[in-house]
Amino acid sequence: MPVQPSIENHLLTYAKWCPSPNYNNRPDKASVSLLVIHNISLPPRQFGGEYIESFFQNRLPVEDHPYFTEIADLQVSAHLLIKRSGDVVQFVSFDKRAWHAGVSCFESEANCNDFSIGIELEGCDDLPYTSDQYKTLVQVTRSLMQHYPLITPARIVGHDQIAPGRKTDPGASFDWKHYLGCLTDE
Repeated sequence: MPVQPSIENHLLTYAKWCPSPNYNNRPDKASVSLLVIHNISLPPRQFGGEYIESFFQNRLPVEDHPYFTEIADLQVSAHLLIKRSGDVVQFVSFDKRAWHAGVSCFESEANCNDFSIGIELEGCDDLPYTSDQYKTLVQVTRSLMQHYPLITPARIVGHDQIAPGRKTDPGASFDWKHYLGCLTDE
């Protein structure tokens, strides 16, 4: 991935395109102004493979793991997934409303899906993320901030911050100080 990937037609260049059916249009007056950081691993605490892609495309092979039967009927997505390797997969174009935040609120504004971009990191709350993930996340965030100037460092949050008590990701293992510090380093 180049130092700063670009965004063309609401898609991140160099991201693998893996379209999800789990999206809809943003409300007419909604402007992209929030970035939400999540984590996901399927099966839980296991990394690699294409289960996350399958999950966001509603084609998770439930016979592969007992946990999959619990989540098979969920219809969720995110705009992007950053794998442990730093590779990026895009599921929903940025101008559309991905279904990542659920019941949520930021600064008294409910339904964060309406005005946010969701990035999933392949990981879990209590295991460190990789340096490749941080490097890619910083590059992608810089591109998003340039393309969507209402996203500022103060408007970058974890899922836990917009759905407290319901969600815990990206978890204690996410190094906010490092990540936000890298956004201002050139």
